Amino acid sequence: MKRPGWTVGSWALALLLTLPVMALLYEALLPAEDLFRHLWSTVLPAYINNTFWLVLLVMVFSLLCGVPAAWLMAMCELPGKRWLQWALILPLAMPSYIVAFVYTDLLDFSGPVQATLRQWFGWQSAADYYFPPIRTLGGAALMLGLVLYPYVYLLARTAFLEQSTSLIQSSRLLGCTPWQSFRRVSLPLARPSIAVGLSLVAMETLADFGTVNFFAVNTLTTAVYDTWLGYGSLNAAAKIAAMMLLVVMLLLSFERISRKRQQVFQKGMGHEQETGYQLSGVSKWGALVFCWGLVLVGFLLPFVILCYHAIHYFEQAWNARFFEYSMNSLVLSTLVAGLALLIALLLGMTHRLTGKTYTVLPMRLASMGYALPGTVLAIGVLVPLTSLDFAINDLALWLGMSEPGLLLTGTMTAIAFGYLVRFGAMAVGAVESSIGKVSPSLDMVTQTMGYGPGAMMMKVHMPLIRKGMLAGALLVFIECMKELPAALLLRPFNFQTLATYVYQFVSDEQLEVGALPAIVIVLVGLIPLIFLNRSLEQHH
Repeated sequence: MKRPGWTVGSWALALLLTLPVMALLYEALLPAEDLFRHLWSTVLPAYINNTFWLVLLVMVFSLLCGVPAAWLMAMCELPGKRWLQWALILPLAMPSYIVAFVYTDLLDFSGPVQATLRQWFGWQSAADYYFPPIRTLGGAALMLGLVLYPYVYLLARTAFLEQSTSLIQSSRLLGCTPWQSFRRVSLPLARPSIAVGLSLVAMETLADFGTVNFFAVNTLTTAVYDTWLGYGSLNAAAKIAAMMLLVVMLLLSFERISRKRQQVFQKGMGHEQETGYQLSGVSKWGALVFCWGLVLVGFLLPFVILCYHAIHYFEQAWNARFFEYSMNSLVLSTLVAGLALLIALLLGMTHRLTGKTYTVLPMRLASMGYALPGTVLAIGVLVPLTSLDFAINDLALWLGMSEPGLLLTGTMTAIAFGYLVRFGAMAVGAVESSIGKVSPSLDMVTQTMGYGPGAMMMKVHMPLIRKGMLAGALLVFIECMKELPAALLLRPFNFQTLATYVYQFVSDEQLEVGALPAIVIVLVGLIPLIFLNRSLEQHH
């Protein structure tokens, strides 16, 4: 069925959403300014080195935490396992910069931990004892690892659950201990899934701004931020952002290769019957301490401390600014979620109506932005919108009118467009998946009744895919509420979201006053984890 209007519309929207990436690459390929050459000859090599070691350390930490926890939850019987396997996902809801502040406050020289140690042992100053500094590259890696290991845990746990029970039983009959069975059978089969989880961890680490900036660890992300806001050089910022984009492309390639290998490894394997190692004694208590320890340090302790501060500083936090910035976040997130859903419906229905393979391409193009770190995306958005703002002002002068000012980069337009490019993929994926489950025979019946594509979408498809639509819009909404790096670079003057408001308190080392809005962000972040846990329970 030919639908030229729908096809043209879907291609136009897809190209609009890829505009930031194209603009970023164009700007990056322009001749280098003196500032970039100066940065390249002085500080950039150190920034690249820091970025490499940070990503590597976070991946190692996530591997050491996520894989053992996943195997224990998938293959062993433990008291409270039903609650524990869900609780291990909770750190994903905790922004890393909040965790970083909480532990800095706890472990610094003036914090309660060191103060208690000095009191117990009679130490007078830092010269009397050694306590590892937390505001270092290693400390930043630890903070990021605490909140990112669930990516590896989730994918590894799913891979372990999908492995053939007969293989595990065979390894037992051959006399393998649980450790030997894990090392020789389970781990090699789960390796592709673990690789995918590690690539997600690496991309999140590369995209992080809050933690590394708070710990004064200079990475490529902070370099983009400082180059644009500190020096005002879009050209130099675009070149550094393009370097980050190259790293992301390499990580995505690595992930794709891992996924292809995964299909081969897992073929024909199903979880025929439940089987679990019965741990007892030291093994049982060691496993429980390890898993609950991860939940405690990654989520429970920071959350309890936030609640404590929120109660004690409630009067200072419960003010007009809190409501204003909450409303800013609410309006912005709702607007972007609605637009993302409309775009997803148009793209999904165009593919459905035409039935052509090439109509998948607009959906893939529209989803490109999700892989971009927030700072990279922000520079990609600023390049075309800044040029357009200048062009509008020049045109106004040429027509003898007064300059309208920054219509795009000085308003909510830039931040809304940036969020749409970055998170639209979630709505596209949810709608595409839901539409794919609707029987094609319904389309034929509707067409024979004389309904056009618009009426078909409204009367047939939307009622059937409303759960998928809601899930997609909700995910976009939540990610917009939490996003920090893009918000810092794209927000207009005197405009704050909840994320930038909380980060402002973190930067000023006053999170106690910002604990209430921080709790709102954490609670909002818990919503998709509840959905995720329910879907995992339904599958297993």
